[in-house]
Amino acid sequence: MPSEWSPWFRLIIAVLATWRIAHLIAKEDGPFDLIVRARTIVGNGMFGRLMDCPYCLSLWFSAPAAYQLTSSPIAWIFAWFAISGGSCLLERITERGE
Repeated sequence: MPSEWSPWFRLIIAVLATWRIAHLIAKEDGPFDLIVRARTIVGNGMFGRLMDCPYCLSLWFSAPAAYQLTSSPIAWIFAWFAISGGSCLLERITERGE
């Protein structure tokens, strides 16, 4: 992420990107049905169940985003959970409309 962006803007971008990717993989077919095909390949095992859970996916996708935002291991842990938490809140809000 560009360093000239404010820290809050970078956090918001990280939360939105994490939610979008997690939601895409867990709830959508994807462009050209790529996600559906991936689900078929991984089946119903651990990875298949992981692909069905936007909350679980947000933990995985928020980790590298948090790494980009922080400079210490402790800050990375807090940012990791904050980004994942923001993504989970967005998922809850969008679930209400379904």
